[in-house]
Amino acid sequence: MIEKDVVALLMKQVNKEFYSAYLYLDIANYYADQGLDGFENWFTIQAQEERDHALLMRQYLLNNAEPVTLTEIAAPDNHFETYRDPLAAVLKHEQYITASINEIYKTASGHHDYRTLQFLDWFVKEQGEEEKNADDNLKKYDLFAGDSKGLFMLDNELKTRVYAAPSLVL
Repeated sequence: MIEKDVVALLMKQVNKEFYSAYLYLDIANYYADQGLDGFENWFTIQAQEERDHALLMRQYLLNNAEPVTLTEIAAPDNHFETYRDPLAAVLKHEQYITASINEIYKTASGHHDYRTLQFLDWFVKEQGEEEKNADDNLKKYDLFAGDSKGLFMLDNELKTRVYAAPSLVL
């Protein structure tokens, strides 16, 4: 049985992961409007990943006989001035999500909830990758997007990303 405070944090995280999917789809829409198909592709796939993260957490709760209550997902409220703005916002958002996962981990650890800790290990590793990807995209933009050719090449690179479902076994 999972302690109620851990369940509550996992439920909140489900919402945060769905919000992340909304956020990344909103960013994909922004880049689509700007004609940057590669950026759009990258963030559309990122939205799929975040949705899958929410579904994994939902399934973990259900597998542990915890009823899941979905709550309202806030609409993203972003107004970007430059192509760089979403990339900086993403890094900040991923750091926020990492802190949230770490809080769940800390709480589960305090209860000696080893099953939940083992489940969360995948998310801890995943967040390391998420932050690195966000940082890499921002750095590449800063390095290469100063001229139209660099932006074109970066957009083409981002266009090659393909969706891969998470490989977490529940």
